[in-house]
Amino acid sequence: MGGQSDAITVSGLRKSFDGQTVLAGVEFSVKQGEIFALLGSNGAGKTTTIRILTTLAKADSGTARVCGFDVAKQARNAREVFSLTGQSVAVDDILTGRENLVMIGRLRHLSNPKALADKQLAAFGLTEAANKPLSQYSGGMRRRLDLAMSMLGKPRVVFLDEPTTGLDPQSRLAVWDTIREMARSGVTIFLTTQYLEEAEQLAEHIAILHGGKIIAYGTLAQLRKRFPPAKAEYIIKQPTLEEVFLAIIGEGAAR
Repeated sequence: MGGQSDAITVSGLRKSFDGQTVLAGVEFSVKQGEIFALLGSNGAGKTTTIRILTTLAKADSGTARVCGFDVAKQARNAREVFSLTGQSVAVDDILTGRENLVMIGRLRHLSNPKALADKQLAAFGLTEAANKPLSQYSGGMRRRLDLAMSMLGKPRVVFLDEPTTGLDPQSRLAVWDTIREMARSGVTIFLTTQYLEEAEQLAEHIAILHGGKIIAYGTLAQLRKRFPPAKAEYIIKQPTLEEVFLAIIGEGAAR
């Protein structure tokens, strides 16, 4: 499944906690510059997989590489090429949006962090809120700032662990647009999500984690072929609640 153009390769990954197997020989690969979604039920091991790939946890056995670096043996090198956005937004509520970005830029020893902060604020649609404290940001704005902070320093791979959990439909769509834009710039996106529609809208390849193993892998079209052909039936399609919501607030026409 792996190849020279892969940004992430995982082979035979195993992990247990207190005698309970979470990962039982997980294998998959992610191509450079694509959006990849890892799906699974609660407790399936999605976050454990991300923690291993981002050097926050060690596998019991198996190998995992990010941009060619073994995350167990070359952890420092691997950390220099990826960024992680977890389920909880990692921002400082006391600081403004600009100050949060400048702080991260300095921690990463980037040159001219103030200019880079302004560039990120513009790219993520946060310029008008740049000097407001994070206590005045909406959930969607906080998540966009979190993503902007993740992108400082131009990481080659970005790990997103359920990036839109708890967001309203309007904010979720804005984050989707941000993720697409990151991928268009050449960044590899590794995404976990509980929302199947999110994976359907964003991912080029999808893997389903169940029982500690990858039980399905491929594009959405390839996965659909595993099911019986759809029957053609005449029905009157009712708009979804999301479509109704966006139409009422005027976002449907704007999009």
